[in-house]
Amino acid sequence: MANFNDIIASEKPVLVDFSAEWCGPCKMMPPILKQVKDALGDKVTIIKIDIDKNPAAANAYHVQSVPTLMVFQKGQTKWRQSGVMQAGQLQQVLSQYL
Repeated sequence: MANFNDIIASEKPVLVDFSAEWCGPCKMMPPILKQVKDALGDKVTIIKIDIDKNPAAANAYHVQSVPTLMVFQKGQTKWRQSGVMQAGQLQQVLSQYL
């Protein structure tokens, strides 16, 4: 897998789902993210980061609670929000960066 910093440096918006195995609400995100991916296809990159397996990435962005969703573009944080979001809301957020 490519380095996290390389992935978020992309011109395409990158939606990152910071999650954890023990987090109940995090389990609601995969089908939502799949809907977003189905709708936006190759225009966006969507990755999931397990904060327990990647503490450095979580610490770098001060992720305190999961799920935390972040949008990166060209290595910069464009948007972030904690908690479960619906696919439609996420598509609206991402469409600003397409």
